[in-house]
Amino acid sequence: MIFSTLAFGSVDTWAMGFLAIAAAFVGFLWLADARKKREFRFSSSLLQLPIVGLILLAAFQLLPFGAANDANLLNAPISHALTLDSFATKLGIIQLVVMLIFFASALTFINNQSRLRIVTTTLIIFGCAMAVFGLIQFFSDPAKIYWVREPFQANPFASFVNKHHFAGLMLMLTSLTLGLIYSKSLGNEKRPLLIFAVVLMGVAMVFTASRGALVSLLGVLAFLTLANLSRRESENSNKTFGGKLLLIGGGLSVILILLGGTLFLGGGDSVLRGVTLGAGQDDISNGRLHFWATTLEIIRDNPILGVGLEAFGVAYTKYDTWSGIYRIERAHNEYLNFLAETGFVGFALIVGFIVILLRDGLRVYNTTNDRFRRGVCLGALSGCVGILIHSFFDFPLHTPSNLLIFLTLAALATVTIHFPKLYRQSRSKN
Repeated sequence: MIFSTLAFGSVDTWAMGFLAIAAAFVGFLWLADARKKREFRFSSSLLQLPIVGLILLAAFQLLPFGAANDANLLNAPISHALTLDSFATKLGIIQLVVMLIFFASALTFINNQSRLRIVTTTLIIFGCAMAVFGLIQFFSDPAKIYWVREPFQANPFASFVNKHHFAGLMLMLTSLTLGLIYSKSLGNEKRPLLIFAVVLMGVAMVFTASRGALVSLLGVLAFLTLANLSRRESENSNKTFGGKLLLIGGGLSVILILLGGTLFLGGGDSVLRGVTLGAGQDDISNGRLHFWATTLEIIRDNPILGVGLEAFGVAYTKYDTWSGIYRIERAHNEYLNFLAETGFVGFALIVGFIVILLRDGLRVYNTTNDRFRRGVCLGALSGCVGILIHSFFDFPLHTPSNLLIFLTLAALATVTIHFPKLYRQSRSKN
């Protein structure tokens, strides 16, 4: 996860190739573990099935069952495959297989409290480090990544080519930390550190001026508050009205602290843009309304199986009515993008993944008696909810590193943790 984020979000082919090698190595270690213990350990989580389904769907799109490609399509070699871009679809399949290996291994091997703590702590510390790096780069040379690489037609932040995708990373890791705070998972002596981490990552997120991330943060705070209020356990059955107000006030305090910290550091312009009060903005959607309308035309003509996984950029050229100066590769809406590329079949798989994630995550949250497990579950699930909201306005999950962290959070929210017998007995007595 750390390498994929530092390597420009793994959007370059070489970085994705390294991830593929790493996934193969994980698979090798997995098989070695099975041989040593004479048992192949594997999670039975249903969350893996939609990903397998997408891989099979994309493989089916490569079959020569379609008509020859339209001559109006840009950079599309003549092919009779169902997908409009066979090469891009093959790369998409490889990426899904890589993500499935990492996800399946996380579901299998994050199976005790020690590993849960290690992964959670690593994610929060790494998020803070990325926030510091992003702010330093923003104030010194915001146009270049690592003060060296200046991406073309992009607004970078930290190691990301797209600042909105960095905001998505901060959103997920801030949510994870907030879950620990809301659930009071750690002692009072550690809570100031968690609050500091939230402020640090939140301020970095605000400095990206990503309105989608700010809206998503509001959704995260609402989800955290509702989850806490609806928690089905005996000690909360008599929660007072004042306690409910305290939870709501806590969410508002987070927003005020983030805005105050951003203004203190001189980020007034970022705050103004975040609430669409910046000057000179004729189209507050930044072209998204046009992209979405055009994408709906693609969906209308390819409703069942779509134009092919990762083939949106090729399909878009036929429908685009603008000048074509800017090459549009994504719909700036993950859901419309998936509908266009995989049709309603693929979209049903995505919806199925989300439903299973929410069902299993909330079940773990409502049934576990361990405070730390409950806090990690709530925070990880909130991070997933946040990035899913953000996906309505952008395409943060098309950055491989963000997708990898999203799947890691999904694993943290739903995985079964085996507590030692003595530990369970002590928890039941308390």
